[in-house]
Amino acid sequence: MFADAHAFSGFSSNAIEQSKAFYGDILGLPIEETMGGLRLTLGGGGTVFVYPKPNHEPASFTVLNFPVPDVEAAVDALNARGVQTKIYSDDELPTDEKGIQRTGGKWGPDIAWFRDPAGNVLAVLQEG
Repeated sequence: MFADAHAFSGFSSNAIEQSKAFYGDILGLPIEETMGGLRLTLGGGGTVFVYPKPNHEPASFTVLNFPVPDVEAAVDALNARGVQTKIYSDDELPTDEKGIQRTGGKWGPDIAWFRDPAGNVLAVLQEG
């Protein structure tokens, strides 16, 4: 029934203007203002809708993952742009000083989490 539908996911933000700058300028994603929010175009051609919600509460789970060929280089680039990647304590999720959880492939790829301006959790993870 929905196999040919151009589906997209979405999440809320209480900081749409800051989110526009974050996703467009810092992460380098194409942004389109539409339906009162932002349409982010992802590398594979998919889209995500970020919609305004004044009483927004940040997602406590990862809402968007970015697979990258080199997670350490991606973390370094994020850090250079002022994005903090060590967002969890070692009691919550053990990570190194850069915020990378290095699993050695035992239970998933190496991964680092960070937050958008509205506090939603995003991640970069090693392609593999």
